[in-house]
Amino acid sequence: MAVRWRIAILLAVITTINYIDRSVFGVVAPMIREQFGIGDADYGLITSGFLLAYGIGQLISGPLIDRLGTKRAFSLAAVFWSVATIMHALGRGIWSFFALRVLLGLAEAANFPAASKAVAQWFPANERSTAVAIFMLGAGLGAIITPPLTVWTIQTLGWQWAFIIPGSLGLVWVFLWQRWYHLPETHPTIEPAEKALILEQRSNQQSQGSWTTLLNYREFWGILIARVVSDFPFYFFLFWLPQYLIDVRGFDLRAIAMFAWLPWVAADLGALTGGSLSSALVTRGHTINRARKTVIWLGAVLVALAVIPAYYTASSALALALICFGLFAIQVKGSVFFTLPTDLFPADRVATVWGVFGAVGSLGGSLLGLLAGYLIQEAGYESVFLMIASLHLISALLLQIFVPKIDVVAR
Repeated sequence: MAVRWRIAILLAVITTINYIDRSVFGVVAPMIREQFGIGDADYGLITSGFLLAYGIGQLISGPLIDRLGTKRAFSLAAVFWSVATIMHALGRGIWSFFALRVLLGLAEAANFPAASKAVAQWFPANERSTAVAIFMLGAGLGAIITPPLTVWTIQTLGWQWAFIIPGSLGLVWVFLWQRWYHLPETHPTIEPAEKALILEQRSNQQSQGSWTTLLNYREFWGILIARVVSDFPFYFFLFWLPQYLIDVRGFDLRAIAMFAWLPWVAADLGALTGGSLSSALVTRGHTINRARKTVIWLGAVLVALAVIPAYYTASSALALALICFGLFAIQVKGSVFFTLPTDLFPADRVATVWGVFGAVGSLGGSLLGLLAGYLIQEAGYESVFLMIASLHLISALLLQIFVPKIDVVAR
């Protein structure tokens, strides 16, 4: 296997750990909420605290990753968020959990900017959406693993260990990352042909001037505007799905362990489908612009077609199946949408761009999460499902308007 694909797998592993760490709280939440008297609006506040900190963390981490380098920055971030996850075992109420989620959000924010920078450094343009899809598999894998692992841990060792065990996995990964990750220029086992392919693709993609020159480009602002409304649907299902299945569909903790992982299998299949389809279109001669936007629009339309009937069906089994399809569609779009910073900007600017790109998504997700908590508490889930159905269409339309052509800028 070529070294660059082994790097993609290593990125998928840490993204899996990252999503286990952030997803555990959603599975443990019903027990914690009952034990400490945390209501729907308070839970919305806690989840929004994570997303707000996650957004701020991406603003900070992007430039730091570009300055410190992918290897060092990723290691520091993984240590930080692993310790923050373990500290959740000390939580004792709304404000302690709010503070812990904020710490976790700040630290976990480095994952996607650092992984995207690694992709920009290691992959030619026609392979990037596939590489992004591979590391995005971690989002689904983390959510797949979390329900059964967490329920088993709660029943066997207590809810505190549901945070201690996954938090420890990140520390193991850091050891492996330090040993195995190098830039293509200095990697000890890379073949000369692979090294030449990668460096040739990067040779004409170096930036000029400071990062503030990014502000001059319409494409920079365009992807930010499109991103601000795109993150909430994924995070709603990540943080609220177990609670929704209990409140509306009558699931118990055992049923959550048995079935709540299924939507995330669909999410991973969506990521692979979207990334592979976009790469295949480029390989067959379509422009980057056409390949990316075709898949983005496909995913956005499919989200709406899945999520609306998911709420209104009387069948819990059909509702779960439609939610699975909705998450499949979200990741079809996401695997390509998240590739745009690597398509539009040089490799030495990708982490900075991705930091801002991710920050506005998290900010939008945080504000919409606060709104969702209030709406669920006051009126139930209907308006939230309708909002989810529309947001990806709005995102695709904004991208079409503000980024009329996807091509490398900011040289």
